[in-house]
Amino acid sequence: MLIIRLQKVGKKHTTTFRVVLTQKTAAAKRKYLELLGNINRKTKQVSLNKDRILYWISKGAQPSETMHNLLISQGVITGEKIPVHKVSKKAPEAQETKVPAA
Repeated sequence: MLIIRLQKVGKKHTTTFRVVLTQKTAAAKRKYLELLGNINRKTKQVSLNKDRILYWISKGAQPSETMHNLLISQGVITGEKIPVHKVSKKAPEAQETKVPAA
């Protein structure tokens, strides 16, 4: 299965990201099939190849959750954003009920 995801490149504290098409099981820093764009966090510059991203999505490639939200923000695709934050594995503790003293 193909996935569109971010690949971290650059030096410490000046990281930039590549938007790449790769196999889902491949490691994050492995060789990718196609470069689809760049994101520079320091200058807030986002450059995406919209035509190729839409082409690969039409062929069955799935964007990662973060890429899905970024594509919605940039207006490439439409839909609802996916919550990406981590969910705690702890079960919510029941609220203790206090018994009034008689």
